[in-house]
Amino acid sequence: MVAGIWAEPRPARPPVRVWRDWVLSSALVVISLVEVVLRDDRAWAPLLVGVSVVVAACLLWRRTRPLAAVTVAFGTVLAFDLARIAFIDTTGLLGTAGLLVLPYALLRWGSGREAALGLGVILVWLPVTLIAEPTSPAEKVAGYGFFLFSAALGAAVRYRTRSHDRDIEQVRLHQRNEIARELHDTVGHHVVAIAVQAQAGRALSAADPQRALATLVTIEEEASRTLKEMRALVGVLRDGTDADLAPRRGVMDIERLARPGGEVLGVRVRISGDVAAVEPAVGTALYLIAAEAVTNATRHASGATRVTVDVTASRSRVHLRVCDDGEAGTTGSPHAGYGLRGMAERASLLGGSLRAGPDPDGGWSVDASLPRTAGAS
Repeated sequence: MVAGIWAEPRPARPPVRVWRDWVLSSALVVISLVEVVLRDDRAWAPLLVGVSVVVAACLLWRRTRPLAAVTVAFGTVLAFDLARIAFIDTTGLLGTAGLLVLPYALLRWGSGREAALGLGVILVWLPVTLIAEPTSPAEKVAGYGFFLFSAALGAAVRYRTRSHDRDIEQVRLHQRNEIARELHDTVGHHVVAIAVQAQAGRALSAADPQRALATLVTIEEEASRTLKEMRALVGVLRDGTDADLAPRRGVMDIERLARPGGEVLGVRVRISGDVAAVEPAVGTALYLIAAEAVTNATRHASGATRVTVDVTASRSRVHLRVCDDGEAGTTGSPHAGYGLRGMAERASLLGGSLRAGPDPDGGWSVDASLPRTAGAS
């Protein structure tokens, strides 16, 4: 544990000096000058002002060079206090109260090594200054307490900030996973459709140029939709990690998956029930599950000629069924594993369920049931 604390790195991106730092340092110097002028023992005035100026200057580097600031400031005051004990008959200055800020900065911005060494310097200084400045036991305890509180506050702020940064990183990781799913579920579907249409166009190019031309038009439309999806995802990344990944598709968009049969696998879509009031997040999940299931069938359903997509909405739930008429068990190949896992995760996150496997009537089917409201049982 001690080794871990010693190896603790500095927090990233300490703030640079701001106008408040200059105001604080200047105020301490002014307070020291005023106090020196009002005191009776002015013989040591230059030394007193010099000590206060050093402490005030160190405050300007308390974030970027916390150990150096603590060492110079407390070392200067330590030498002054030793001189007071030995031969200088004078009291301290209020301007050195800026020392209270440095333990906070040390624990907030210093590395583990810097914090340990800096606290050592402070612990050496504290008993010396309490000897140099005659005080009651209660005042001595209060003196230690002030510096302990300053250091504890710095450590608390440091670890609270770290916890907050860790939470932000978790959110960023979650959003990156969401973007990966978006790419796989939506863009991947369009790319597969383009590949299938291109294969059909090549097969028709010699025998039926007119139908081959129609296939090229379909490829162009799919490419445009793919480009639109990519731009939307790039926009999310460009806007920052806190960008809204709000759903962009709904249940009715499932109808866009329909396509006639022929040289390519036909897709028939049927939607029944009231789907208008389905929560947007649920609608998007249903669309993405349907698109992924159709994509899997297009890729892996051996011998299939048709895919049927049925959406049925009841009062509390929406049911989705995607099935093909291919050979039983072929759609669930290992190549579709990530997509099946992603579909199941989407359904589960919204309080729904999903089953995928061979259909008793032949082919492969995906059955999903989601509540109309996300999270409802």
